[in-house]
Amino acid sequence: MNATSLPPAQDLGHGIVCIDTLQERPGLACCYLVGRDGEYAFVEAGTAHGMPRLLALLEARGIAREQVRYVIPTHVHLDHAGGAGVLMRELPAAQLVAHPRGARHLIDPSKLIAGAEGVYGKAAVAEMYGEIAAVPEERVIVAGDDHRLPLGAGELRFIDSPGHARHHFSIWDETSHGFFTGDTFGLSYREFDGPGGPYLFPTTTPVQFEPEAWFGTLDRYLSFDPQRMYLTHFSVVENVQKLAADLRAGLQRYVALATPLRGSEQRHQALLQALNQDALAALKQLGSTMPEARVRELLAFDIELNAQGLEVWLDRPA
Repeated sequence: MNATSLPPAQDLGHGIVCIDTLQERPGLACCYLVGRDGEYAFVEAGTAHGMPRLLALLEARGIAREQVRYVIPTHVHLDHAGGAGVLMRELPAAQLVAHPRGARHLIDPSKLIAGAEGVYGKAAVAEMYGEIAAVPEERVIVAGDDHRLPLGAGELRFIDSPGHARHHFSIWDETSHGFFTGDTFGLSYREFDGPGGPYLFPTTTPVQFEPEAWFGTLDRYLSFDPQRMYLTHFSVVENVQKLAADLRAGLQRYVALATPLRGSEQRHQALLQALNQDALAALKQLGSTMPEARVRELLAFDIELNAQGLEVWLDRPA
């Protein structure tokens, strides 16, 4: 199934619904509604533009806004957390759950906004993310490693998961035997699904890519023997052991292709070329028949961000 044919909300079993927030295009980013015994949590908040879709899902399914106990962005990058404050205003009984390194930026998002505007400009940030609102401190739960929160008769368990960002946690759901992984199990767009299975690749978005920490996070994931991983970009994937090996190999390739370019004058363009070639080779190995021009089009934004993040990593003092 390609992304354009995906329904706006997919029931994935285990009381979990994937909601396409239609960020930039269908099949790019989602939030999850997790329901347990009449209590609910949103995993990820998306952007303010996607918030009406989350509320519309509640209404369509007869779920009162007061039944939502938690809003849980996996980390504070704005495609995951930009809409948190706006969403919280609409959910009177909810608490926001945040990583210890990220909570302060959701209580006072001024640095997040300034950072994004410094990269994209004020008008572009408004267009991409909409309103970025503060969350009252008294409504924020700070969830460190192995923090557990009740949801219905079960619980959600929070696992510190650095590698993509230091302010990133993942959420273990024993009911589904799966992790909500944010960006730390990579990106996998359904357009690329083919005979060899999903195409999964790293996201090295600036500014905290740390490959060794990421390898540790993958080891931690696998220690739970997960049966499925709920990606923000995009939806659920299974065959976790194979995909973890694919992601580990992808991270190793990224390090290997970036390291020789550390002092190159044409480093950015060289990284873009190398990352595109890596994607095309991986897709060919998986049996993809997607035309090269379409691959480059779908991956252009991610590859640009990955190149930027690898450059930050290369410039970091040893």
